[in-house]
This record gives sequence, structure tokens and C-alpha cells, in this order.
Amino acid sequence: MDVVTLGETMVLFTPVTTSPLRFSAQFEKSIGGAESNVAIALARLGHSVRWISRLGADEFGLYTRNYIRGEGVDTSGVIFDEEHPTAVFFKERRTMQEPKVYYYRKGSAASHMTPDDIREDQIADASYLHITGITPALSNTCRETVEHAIALAKKNSVPIVFDPNIRLKLWSKEEARETLMGIAAQCDIILPGIEEGEILTGAASPEEMSRIFIGQGARLVVVKLGAKGAYYRTEEEEAYVPGIEVPHIVDPIGAGDGFAAGVLSGLLQKRGIREAVMLGNRIGAYALTVAGDVEGYPYREQIEPRSDHTDILR
Repeated sequence: MDVVTLGETMVLFTPVTTSPLRFSAQFEKSIGGAESNVAIALARLGHSVRWISRLGADEFGLYTRNYIRGEGVDTSGVIFDEEHPTAVFFKERRTMQEPKVYYYRKGSAASHMTPDDIREDQIADASYLHITGITPALSNTCRETVEHAIALAKKNSVPIVFDPNIRLKLWSKEEARETLMGIAAQCDIILPGIEEGEILTGAASPEEMSRIFIGQGARLVVVKLGAKGAYYRTEEEEAYVPGIEVPHIVDPIGAGDGFAAGVLSGLLQKRGIREAVMLGNRIGAYALTVAGDVEGYPYREQIEPRSDHTDILR
């Protein structure tokens, strides 16, 4: 496997009209979850990816597994839970504003993940383990599961990629900072957003927050700067990489996960760090052009188009 990731994926309902949810009568169904978003984006770029999770033994669980498996992701590590449901969430479309998201995930199957759900062989064959800060926020057993996955990765010399993905609806800033800084100290590559980096480190600039993460042991830190692009730092080099102009942003959700997938894809292809970050910016930009968490992620032929293929971001 190129990448193994683990975390919760939910069924997403989006109204077909732009209005408050109380006035919405019809919805489109899809899925969303940071880790499966990354998995799907990587699979479309031609990489082998495994996604590990718990889903309810219900219709939504089957739909979610089938959707992700249909994108070419290995779902053999998915456990169907007979006692707890698959989570759902709703995305409210709002004119001239970012979508508003409502989660219904408390007590979900994924929040009952345990270390026993992950076998060593599921991680040992990976080039990278990808984790986010969402999973440890779901429950104590999820936190233990992430720590177990980290331990297995370290035992087998698998580099760990960490996207903090802070969700303050799940826990306080103080709890997030304490837990996620502890996780970051065990990871090789860290991909925070600028606001997340400030919450975790207390530093205001990408340079300073990156120095803190590098000082903890990270080999590479890439700070996402939105439309401005990204800043990366290793012990040997640092640079700003400009973003890609997107004429019309349809939906920003999923762009950060696309960025993570692009960076990982570049590293897996043995590109230089700057090139990998440029690819991250590009995949993230594609995600902005389509409604939905995963619908905008491109395939390899879109990123490296044939002479007769039109690239919408060229």
C-alpha cells in the first residue's frame, strides 16, 4: 500500500436548493470524511490506498463502504458494527457564504473504534500512515486507536503524516492542543492550516510554528495558507509556494484533504518537496470547483493532460 488511513466517514445530505435547512425538502446524498477524502483523492491519482474504520451494519454503512470501495480504495479493514449506527451530516447551502455543516455523529459506529480493530499487517506494508486530529476527538477509545496505529507504524518504520484538522465542535481548544501536540511529536510530516498551527503552537507566523514542530521531531511541515498557497519547512530548506487562482469557488470543504493527497502523491512519486506542495495546491484547487467533499478531486489524466484534453484550471 502507498498510504493507509483511518477515521470516520459519514453520509452527507445536501439540499438541492439554497436555503436554511428548515425550508429544504429534497436532498442529494453523498459521503464525507477527512481520511476517506484523502484516500479517494489518492486513488484517483493512481495510488494504492487502504481505509480502516467502523461503520454501522445498516444501509448507510453499506452505502459508504460501497462508495469508497468503488473509488478503488481497499476497504478490507472496515468493520460493520451491529450495535451503533453510521453517522450522518447535513451541509446547508448559503448564498455568498461558506456552507454551514450540521453533524449527527454522537455514539456512531466509528466513535467506538478500538485498538483491536487494527492489525499490524494492515499498516506494516504502507509507505505512509495518514492520520488526522478528528479521530482522537471522537472518543477515548478512538484516541487509543490512533496511538496504537502510530505505535505500529513506528515499529515497522512507516512514516506518519498528520493533519490536525481541528474540530472545536468535538472538544475544547485546550484539550485539542494537549492531545494533538502529543500526537504531532510522534509524526514525521505535519500539515496544519495556519489557524490550526496557531492554536497548537501559539505562534502567529508559519515560520515560527514550523520551527516548533521541527523542534519536536517532524521532518517536514507544510502550513496551508488558503488562497495564498502554502509554506513548507524542513531542517535544510524552507519556502512559500503560491496558490492557484480559482475563478469561482463553489465549495471549500474537502480542499484541505485534497491538498494533503496532492502532497502525498508528490512525495510518493519522489518529486521534490516544492513540487509536491505545488501538486497539493493544485488538487486543493480542483476541489474548490465542485460541490461536495470528494466530487471535485481530479484523476491523473486531468493533472497530466493529453494534448486533446482540456484542463479546467489551466
